[in-house]
Amino acid sequence: MNLVLEREAPPLHEDETGAVRVGNSRVLLETVIRAFQNGESPESIVHRYSTLSLSDIYNTIGYYLRHQDTVEAYLDQRDQLAESVQQRLSTIQPDLSAIRARLTSQRNS
Repeated sequence: MNLVLEREAPPLHEDETGAVRVGNSRVLLETVIRAFQNGESPESIVHRYSTLSLSDIYNTIGYYLRHQDTVEAYLDQRDQLAESVQQRLSTIQPDLSAIRARLTSQRNS
C-alpha cells in the first residue's frame, strides 16, 4: 500500500465581516488559538465547541504554529477591533451600575 501525501488547506474561512472561522462552524480562529495559548488541549477545545472536529482543531493549531507571526498579527488586529467596539459601546450605553445596584437591593429585600 502506498501512502498518498496530499496538501490540505487549513480548515479556515473568512466570513462576510472579515472574521476567520474554523471548519464549518461559527467558532472564531482567535477563540481556538487563545484557548490553545491558555494551555487547553485540542480535546478540551473540541469538548467546549462541539461544532468543531478534533482534526480541525489540530489542523488549526498546526497552521498557527507554522504561521505564528501572521496569525499573531491577525489576532492583534482582532483585539484592537474588539477594544474599539467596546469603547464605542461604552459611550453609547449608559452606566448600568446604578440600575444593577437597585435591582440587587430589591432582590435582597
